[in-house]
Amino acid sequence: MNTNVEAISIWSRTDKLYRYGQLILMTVAAGSIYAVAYLRQVYQDTMLSTLAIDNVQLGYLYSILGTSFLICYLPSGWLADRLSPRFLISFSLFGTGLLAMWYATLPSFHILLVIFAGFGITTGLTFWAPLVKRVKTIAGKQDQGRFFGLLDGGRGLIEAPLATLALAIFMHLKTQENVSDPVAFQAVIHMYAYICIALGVLFALIRDPQRESERHVPSAGKSNLLADLKLLAGIRELWLVAAIVFCGYHFFWATYSFSAYLGEGGFGMSAAAAAMITTVKLWMRPVGGMGGGWLGDRYSNLRVLTVALCLAALGMFCLVVLPKFVAGGVLAGLVIFIGTMTYVIRGLYWAVLDGCPIPARVEGLAIGIISVLGYSPDVFVPLINGWLTQHYPGLIGYQIYFIYMMVIGLLGVFAATALNRSFAKRKGSHA
Repeated sequence: MNTNVEAISIWSRTDKLYRYGQLILMTVAAGSIYAVAYLRQVYQDTMLSTLAIDNVQLGYLYSILGTSFLICYLPSGWLADRLSPRFLISFSLFGTGLLAMWYATLPSFHILLVIFAGFGITTGLTFWAPLVKRVKTIAGKQDQGRFFGLLDGGRGLIEAPLATLALAIFMHLKTQENVSDPVAFQAVIHMYAYICIALGVLFALIRDPQRESERHVPSAGKSNLLADLKLLAGIRELWLVAAIVFCGYHFFWATYSFSAYLGEGGFGMSAAAAAMITTVKLWMRPVGGMGGGWLGDRYSNLRVLTVALCLAALGMFCLVVLPKFVAGGVLAGLVIFIGTMTYVIRGLYWAVLDGCPIPARVEGLAIGIISVLGYSPDVFVPLINGWLTQHYPGLIGYQIYFIYMMVIGLLGVFAATALNRSFAKRKGSHA
């Protein structure tokens, strides 16, 4: 009997180490692959001048990226149900690194459109759904909030040091004689490109055939796609999760404009100071993601998510009304606070999916459907941002933009409340 208990204990520890080891690998990949596509959140002014584009064209770049995401998310879920996550993630990292090398040549606007569409394929089609499904699988029933919080917070532990290193490289080169902004910006892109390529090679070399075979769904090849879509369409909770992701993701898009807001809002901040503040905001991702995940598992993922949505919406309201009454330093602290709440939201909105009655064999497809709807702001929000900041330059354009974000965030609170009621009703019917 003691031998059996000891064997079970050893197996439990080994399984736990394996699960957390897999989570670390997924987190490193996720923290590295998106940064080069979203350099605007720290270097927007530099991007505009270096690439010789305006705000509207910048909006088009991120709209084509979002459109590529939108097209890729559903087939990404289909792929996640059929192919090895290790293979898909390796391809994604390597492809993103090669595209970044092309990006570093500072090509024309039309070539940039192709590159950003390519980023949508390498980070959307072959990366996103495999990542989410893999983390959901290894988390188990009791650790959804913790694992997804660690994923998003851990991404911050990867992104923030990388962003800090990139900023240090950028600032160091800016202080050198005869080094222009384009050269410094190229160095930043090259840094991210080399990291992605190196990680792609690492994932290609990792082998764990026993574990990968355990995750294979033998009936996937025999499933009927239309029947599966019809099945998922009838799950009300799935659509509410999609609405929550849709609204919560708007807040994340708002954070991309914080650097420009601080720099162009008439607060007396230089581009370097604004970049430094937004880099500090990136360091809040571990705090928000991990802290939110821990609170979610301790109390309720959905309850903590709802509170974070409310606080982020309140923060947006303050960004609109406070510039008339407070100094830029207070607004900088508010930016960091909103960023923290945004990371809590991102760390939890996939964790609530575990409460939905979705069959395991179509989890990837469900993730694809939610991603198509939830991340659709990638398509139109950049256009809204570009148009507003172009036609209403300075502080007023960002105030209108943040009012829109606040309204969408409040709709997310209503969706979260409805999902909570739906979960309670379903739990009561099974009591």
